[in-house]
Amino acid sequence: MAVKVLIAFYSRSGSTEALAKAVAEGAEAQGAEVRLRRAREFVGPDIIKLVPGWWEHMERQHALYPAPTADDAEWADAIVFGSPTRFGIIASELKAYIDSLGGLWFQGKLFNKVGAAFSATATTHGGAEMTVIGLFAIMSHLGLVIVPNGYGDPITFQAGSPYGSHTAVDGQHVKSPAEIDLSVAKYQGKRVAQVAAALTSLRG
Repeated sequence: MAVKVLIAFYSRSGSTEALAKAVAEGAEAQGAEVRLRRAREFVGPDIIKLVPGWWEHMERQHALYPAPTADDAEWADAIVFGSPTRFGIIASELKAYIDSLGGLWFQGKLFNKVGAAFSATATTHGGAEMTVIGLFAIMSHLGLVIVPNGYGDPITFQAGSPYGSHTAVDGQHVKSPAEIDLSVAKYQGKRVAQVAAALTSLRG
């Protein structure tokens, strides 16, 4: 039976989205079944339209990715969270989704699933590692088995971090993640799928 991987992310300009797709590609290469889900905005159109490109990217991504649900998290063997860094922490849009998983947490239905995370920032030292590590704290409460990237592949010495994949893009001139960043994200997807397959016996 194929391992099931949920990639729940929020992306405004498309950088975190690009990493999410690369993580999905790495997991699918291991035979995993992947669901890509984008968290939704909860601010109004008046705020969204103040930021150039936000509305257009939002509509495009809404057409491509359903919103994540509790059913998605229950379905998955592994959950990978992706978030841009907002002042050094997780984006509120993704946090709102995670907060909705309280019922599953209470029932123990997330326990022993794999958890991993990735992030994108507008500057090199914009808080990507803090965001990923902050997500680790949330995963601990949910009972997920945290799977970091580590240094199990030579490519992780070139980009990302031992905690999870990340990229820094120029926030003033929105750019896509570099190929090396996408390669690390693919490795992350591969590792998540492999570990999730090994842990399925823990959950019966």
